Amino acid sequence: MVSRREFIELSGKAAAAAALSTLACPSLTLGSDPMANPVRVAHIGMGVRGGRLLQYTSSIPSAKVVAICDVYKPHMQKGVYGANNPEVKSYHDYRDLLDDPEIEAVVIACPDHWHEKMLIDAVKTGKDVYCEKGWTTSVSAAKRMRAAVKKYGRVMQLGHQGRQYAAADVARKMIEDGALGDITLIKIGRYFNGTADRPAWRWYGDYSNYVKPDAKQVIKDLDWKRWLGSSKRIDFNERHFWHWRCYWEYGTGQAGDLLSHETDFIQSITTFGIPSHCNCSGLNAFWKDDREVPDTWMSTYQWDDKNCTMLFEGSQNSKRMQTPEFVGRGARMIFNNIGQSASRFEVYADDRAYVPSQYPQPQPTFTFAAGKEHRKPSHMENFLQCVRTREKAWCNEDEAFIEAVTMLMSVESYKKRRQVRWDPRRERIV
Repeated sequence: MVSRREFIELSGKAAAAAALSTLACPSLTLGSDPMANPVRVAHIGMGVRGGRLLQYTSSIPSAKVVAICDVYKPHMQKGVYGANNPEVKSYHDYRDLLDDPEIEAVVIACPDHWHEKMLIDAVKTGKDVYCEKGWTTSVSAAKRMRAAVKKYGRVMQLGHQGRQYAAADVARKMIEDGALGDITLIKIGRYFNGTADRPAWRWYGDYSNYVKPDAKQVIKDLDWKRWLGSSKRIDFNERHFWHWRCYWEYGTGQAGDLLSHETDFIQSITTFGIPSHCNCSGLNAFWKDDREVPDTWMSTYQWDDKNCTMLFEGSQNSKRMQTPEFVGRGARMIFNNIGQSASRFEVYADDRAYVPSQYPQPQPTFTFAAGKEHRKPSHMENFLQCVRTREKAWCNEDEAFIEAVTMLMSVESYKKRRQVRWDPRRERIV
């Protein structure tokens, strides 16, 4: 256990580290004269998340959006309009885009069932890749993706923007220095409280748009066969097109969309790697529609070699927030927001034993709140920087593999209705 005197000393070290953290951050200048020679970027997929990523890229002076690709005309038009480049090219087939020698890097923001093929095709043509999470839908695909990135020597960044906040760096240093003592429990979660007219994952092209477009016009504007790709051939289904996150054929539900954000944030702080085993249960407790993936998702992970358990709570029937919390023998660390947005945390020293009725309202012993002096590159800026320097990105192919396996363990556990384990020698979920 960490004594109070030791804790105060460690908190002082953390405060000093926080003050100097900006010096440890990579420079925001991406190589020599990046404004005169910006990275030429193409975006594949201009739906809900793709549109947001385009906003980020097109606003960075060291990047130039030179091409857009989508199989749905309105999304294509949205991309062309938002590219901030009157000469931007538009493509219907992403393979034609990859053949364009002008393009240096691509941003992939398509449904998850497309990630593997698009990423491997991209690195084969010499393109660096920013890929939206969750990385993919199977461990075998994750292996092939990791191998391809390494074989062709490309830069790869997975879209977990929680790594862009200095709070995680300071927290990592405190934990490494023993400020919390031995960590035995980590708590994370994601919640959403929708209404009948604003249900979870039932958007139409943007997170805030719940107005359904005319289905007949959508059919005219969409290459449905190409959108399906390698998934099961079915007649046009507007709910599958707009709300693909709700169906197993195209994604991994809460595991890839929400849990992965939180587990990657924990990995960026602890570097624990893939958990030893996982138990997961889930059901559709609230949304009674045709969705296949559960609206309630509870996963318990354990690292046997770390003597540590991690709990994920996922519910789409509440507005409460379970921010990342580290429970150590000597203290607790609690963040102010979900992992992808956490910029502040507080540490509370814990007595070894106490009488609950006599325990006073706890006050933080140490608080970190990121200021302007702690500014790091954004997640996209880090990717662009690495395109220039050829360094590893924050959430590179090795970190992406950890993300994919961790979240897929919960999917396997849910579907098999039993505990699953990770076999590190064979790299298999068993």
